[in-house]
Amino acid sequence: MKLLIKGGHVVDPANRRDGRTDILIDRGKIVDVHASILADGAKTIDASGKLVTPGFVDLHTHLREPGREDKETIETGARAALRGGFTTVCAMPNTTPAIDQRGTVDLVHREAERLGLVTVKVVGAITRGRAGNELTDFAELFDAGCVALSDDGSAVANGFLMRRALEYAKLFGRPLIQHAEEPTLFANGVMNEGLVSTTLGLRGIPGESESVMVARDIALAELTGGWVHVAHLSSAKSVEMIRQAKRRDVRVTAEVTPHHLALTEEAIGEFDTRAKVNPPLRAEEDRQALIEGLRDGTIDCIATDHAPHTDWEKEADFDSAPFGISGLETALGVCAHTLIAPKLLTWPQLIERLAVNPARIAGIEAGTLNIGAWADVAIIDPNATWTVEPKHFSSKGRHTPFAGRQLPAAVVTALHHGAEAGR
Repeated sequence: MKLLIKGGHVVDPANRRDGRTDILIDRGKIVDVHASILADGAKTIDASGKLVTPGFVDLHTHLREPGREDKETIETGARAALRGGFTTVCAMPNTTPAIDQRGTVDLVHREAERLGLVTVKVVGAITRGRAGNELTDFAELFDAGCVALSDDGSAVANGFLMRRALEYAKLFGRPLIQHAEEPTLFANGVMNEGLVSTTLGLRGIPGESESVMVARDIALAELTGGWVHVAHLSSAKSVEMIRQAKRRDVRVTAEVTPHHLALTEEAIGEFDTRAKVNPPLRAEEDRQALIEGLRDGTIDCIATDHAPHTDWEKEADFDSAPFGISGLETALGVCAHTLIAPKLLTWPQLIERLAVNPARIAGIEAGTLNIGAWADVAIIDPNATWTVEPKHFSSKGRHTPFAGRQLPAAVVTALHHGAEAGR
């Protein structure tokens, strides 16, 4: 059946479209994009007053399957993604077992294809079991369809191994996604090191635990010509080092999460585990540096680091509770509140960072409304306001520091390959 999205304001940065345009879809693909389209017999979606954008692409999603289906499954994670406007997610490899060989990659792909809710791409592990000792078979993992490799959840701490990994990955033209954290400086900390951690009596994690690793990896990328993508950037020093590296044409890219753009360490309040994330929420000067880095292109894209947990884990004492929050369903609202409302970014700039740039880094055909492309589309009401109610999340993870917050801009509908999903 043909589907006509009519009367919407199309924001498609990849094609420099920013205005009222109709979109015609047939058999899941975009077949026409014009100011006014008439299509007899087509089902019509009235998008008047709405923004029509490419479906978002999340470079950093934890789906927990295989192994921790009590936290999330590919199905619940995919449904959460659609509610947030994400039509492609990249599943991180810190599952049980880790995604470090073809069989596990195939398992995730088969389940995602069976569901058909969103496109799931896989990020394979850099080292076997993510143990940091022995490289995986990169050729096998990339041949199986991995878009990148990462030991996310921990860094590749061994510098020699990281050098060899960069040299190896360079042969395939794909990035290594580094969880930038120097483990001896991390030292079992639970929040940002500073006045707040001292006041609360909690072990702090200095910003240098990240920036030291970023400095090392920039040096290794410069040495090898390999590609490092820095995950969930959090510190001002890291932003500046990446800015300088890009000026030297070092192959480094970076992402930032909505929660690091919106919140500081103050969000922990009275030991609120819903604000316990890794890397930790840092100081206001770090938050401002992240925003400026996103504005000037130092930071390429926004990724959610969606990391759902069970109630019994997250409702423990602050020291014991795991790091991570659910982010797929709040990402757009948080970004609109933090970046659009204060006019720090325009809508085309935000969509570029949510859809175009992450697709480019993943090396996939997404993040665009090209004629002939799969119809992966988000329809957004920019004037809506809504309250974050975690009990209504599609994700099994219901923990977010934005619970009860009123946010602007709601995803009304997301289409994956032309199939509509209601919010």
